Amino acid sequence: MTMKLSLLSCLLLLSVSCNSANQVGNLNKLIKSHRNQKPLQSESQNGLDQVGDNTYSPVYVGSQDGSKEADKVEALPGQPTEGVDFNQYAGYVTVDADAGRALFYYFVESPQNSSTRPLVLWLNGGPGCSSLGYGAMEELGPFRVNSDGNSLYKNGYAWNNEANVLFLESPAGVGFSYSNTTSDYQNVGDNKTASDSYKFLINWLEKFPEYKTRDFFITGESYAGHYVPQLAYTIVSENKITNQTKINLKGIAIGNAWIDASTGTQGGYDYLWTHALNSDETSAGINKYCDFVTFNITSTCDKYMSQSENEVGEIDPYNIYAPLCNTESKPAASTVSVSL
Repeated sequence: MTMKLSLLSCLLLLSVSCNSANQVGNLNKLIKSHRNQKPLQSESQNGLDQVGDNTYSPVYVGSQDGSKEADKVEALPGQPTEGVDFNQYAGYVTVDADAGRALFYYFVESPQNSSTRPLVLWLNGGPGCSSLGYGAMEELGPFRVNSDGNSLYKNGYAWNNEANVLFLESPAGVGFSYSNTTSDYQNVGDNKTASDSYKFLINWLEKFPEYKTRDFFITGESYAGHYVPQLAYTIVSENKITNQTKINLKGIAIGNAWIDASTGTQGGYDYLWTHALNSDETSAGINKYCDFVTFNITSTCDKYMSQSENEVGEIDPYNIYAPLCNTESKPAASTVSVSL
């Protein structure tokens, strides 16, 4: 348990401090990468390890490193000493024994009626952002990090007040999830992520068999606009096979979803204008001169896109009404006049 607490302590120190910037930054890079090229097409989603029209290779189900009780966390570093009346678990689930690939999870049960409440999976996006460092510690988890950086306080709006919440770090290379095969870090994509996430769930349910028949929901944000529906598709496809665990999928929910470059880019600029962060002139110029379907970006379009960035200045795009959570000194944003 001491080793596990040290491991979690390191993750909290490293990932909480950087993940907010990473998730915003990764999506911004994704958007800007399309300025001079056509948007990349997502991999076709044909199900998990599909061989033929109705033939699937067996899903890996193996002995895991430790049981449910071995993964139990008595207390996180710096958590409140009172009022924590729910179980916490954290550990690894192997998804490919040959490659030495394993995904890390953090699981919190509901403090009330955990035996009847649904199981909710949370996936952060990016792609490449930690569901523990960001989702659990800055958004919907049971704790938040105090300004001293060394202690936690209870989140009054934690999702585990209503459900049992499972935070998954995926794909391998995100957070604590890893692979002993170097090529796994280069050969990653939507299909492989869905495949590994499904294998994780099947094997995780072997550790927590009481959840095998529980109502199950997949949720996420940002690039989880890909992860969530693709994992749901994989589950529905695999549930047709009778000789393995069927996951009782009841629904999905996605916030701030990244669907594709065209929808995401146009929607982002529409959002800025409707929230008075871009001027009428800039919005009209983007709508007139920018083609976010073919991404044939002209110099005039690029001018208006740059103008949009300058007008927005330094804000948190996930909460434009809140101050930036950043202790580093930055130059003041230029003042602009916005026409309404």
